[in-house]
Parts: sequence; C-alpha cells; structure tokens
Amino acid sequence: MLRFASILLCLAVAALLALGLTMLASTSVWVPGVEEHYMFLRKQAIMGALGVIAAVLCAWIPPVWLRKFWPWMMVAACGLLALCFVPGIGVEIYGSRRWIQLPVLGQFQVSEMAKLVVVIALAAWYARWQTEVHTFWRGFVLPGVIVGIPILLIAAETDVGTALSLSVAVGALMFCVGARLRYLLPTALTAIAGASYYIYHNENRWARIQAWLNLDDPVNQMDKGMQQWRALLALGNGGPWGVGLGNGVEKFGTLTFAHIDFIFPVIGEELGLPFTLGAVLCYVLIAVAGVAIAIQANTIFNRCLALGLTCVIAVPAMVNIGVTTAMLPNDGLPLPFVSYGGTSLIFSLAAVGMLVGIHRRSQAAPRHEFSLRPEERLAVRL
Repeated sequence: MLRFASILLCLAVAALLALGLTMLASTSVWVPGVEEHYMFLRKQAIMGALGVIAAVLCAWIPPVWLRKFWPWMMVAACGLLALCFVPGIGVEIYGSRRWIQLPVLGQFQVSEMAKLVVVIALAAWYARWQTEVHTFWRGFVLPGVIVGIPILLIAAETDVGTALSLSVAVGALMFCVGARLRYLLPTALTAIAGASYYIYHNENRWARIQAWLNLDDPVNQMDKGMQQWRALLALGNGGPWGVGLGNGVEKFGTLTFAHIDFIFPVIGEELGLPFTLGAVLCYVLIAVAGVAIAIQANTIFNRCLALGLTCVIAVPAMVNIGVTTAMLPNDGLPLPFVSYGGTSLIFSLAAVGMLVGIHRRSQAAPRHEFSLRPEERLAVRL
C-alpha cells in the first residue's frame, strides 16, 4: 500500500476528473444566460490540461526551493489577496470579492493559491524549528500569526467557507506536528466563538443557518434553503440506481449552481448510489494515499507538506458533500476535481503533483558509497 500510494492517488484523481467532465456535459448545457451550450465543459477541459502541466512541474520542483522561498511566496499571496479589495482589480460576484482580474492571467480566485502557500509556509517553519514545536512562542504563536494573516484576508472577502476549511487543515497539521493541545484547544474554541458571533450578526449567513435547521418549512424551501432542499429532492429522485445520464430534472433551473457547488446531488440523481459512493471512496483513497506519502517522507518538511496538502484537498470535499446532503449549512465550497472552476482545478492538481513528487523522492534508493582502495584482509597472529 505504501509503495503504490502515488499510483492510487493518481487513479482516484483521474476518476474524479472524468466524473466531473461527464457531469459538466450534462449540467452546463442548462445554465441560464449562456449561449454556448458546452462553454463550461470546454473551459474545464482546458483548465484540466493546464492543471496536469502544473502537476508535472510541481512534481519536478525540488522541495528545497519551496522551503527556501516560502517568505516571498507568502508576501505575494497576501498581496494578491489584498488586491481583491482594490476597485478595478477585485471582482465582486454575489456579494463576495474572491476574484481578481489581471491583464495576462485573467480572472482567478486567489484563495486557492493561498491555501497551498499557507501549507508550504507552515511546513517550512516547523522544519526550521522542529526542536521547538512544543514551545508556546515558536511552536504556536509565530506560526499561528504567519498563517493567520492570509486566513483573515480570505475571511474578509466573505469567503468564510474557505477560511474555515483552511483553518481546520492548519489545526490538523499543527496537532500532528506536535503543537501543544493546551494551546490549540482554547484557540479553536475562541475561533469557533468568534465565527459564531460573526455569523449570528450577519443577516445573510444567519438566515442560511435558520433555513438549514428548518428545511421542512415551505418558506425556507423557496428562499435561503432552496438549494439544499432541491439537492435532497434530486438525491431522492435518483434512488439507488439513478434516472440515467442526462435525464435529471433538478438541473433545469430549480437547483441553482448545479454545475459548481451542487454538482454532487446531480450525480446522485442521474447516476445513482454507485457513483456517489464511488466519489466518496475516491476522496477516502486520496486521504489514505496522502497520509501514506506523509508517513514515507524522508524529511520533516516533506512530511508536513504532504499532510497539509492532503488536508487541503480532503477537508473541502468533506464539507461540500456535507452541505449538498444537508448535513452542514450552505457555505459555497466547490467539490475538488469535480465542480466547475478553473482556479480550483489547477491548484488542486498542483497539490497532487507535489504529493507525487514527495513520494517519488522518498522512494529513491539511497546510494551507498564504497571504498576504492584494495581489499584488506586482517588475521589474528597466535
């Protein structure tokens, strides 16, 4: 299992990519206001090809480069996150300023790149101060401040879902590295209390919570809870075996964002339980393979990086599936490798490439140096 972790990882990702493109061919045709029927499918295929190239490059990049230049990467990521608030550069969609528009790169979501940079920075920090991970200052406060700045910038964009999922990934990494639980637990409880206070005093997000708690209310079914209610209807309509590819009805307009955040219920409606459970199994395999790669890593930096990259992929997948099955309140996170979204796809594949590169280096057989001098024989004279 440990030896073939990267092969298992690539197979699971390839299966999810194929499923995502197939479902985009079924759902994107019915997106309102789009003249070209398969525009989203074409763009996703192009971004997938670019993502594969990014994965190959990231697998080739020596980890020592990432460890050496992480401060500059962090500064660049925070600067790009700050550009989301600059008029003319930041793009606001549905009340959130998560995107920037640049002349050459076009429109992309900076938080997807920032997630990888945060993991690289945290891994580099603990690799530098690995003998002090149990201390309060260098093991908890300073790394918390370093990763807290981009997380707060992401939350300020009103991308609370990404900020919370990244916080969970950071907390898991810090706990596995060896940061004291007596530091992590009060901080986590304080962050949860702060997030709860913010959500309670934010009219839109509190309305989502209320709708999620009362999905049986017809008023909520036509307003804030409509997406999750229609998602449950789609899953129920599909039954165990689905109604057939392309035959789903909820994607015709009642289930909004069926090609992005709520693509998982359409999979259940059209392809049934085997494909929904198959998708869940793929994410489980990705998590298992990522942990296996981290176990085999030959340096502390590679081990921390592999664990963080695995959490960055697995946690949003868990949250998206929980949201679309009404187990969690709606937060707008896409399903990695499946939902439409070029930035998410490229950087998710880049994370996979880093994992494969780490595994390849850890599997390299060490070279043994032999002496070139003639063989000497020693004897005991009696």
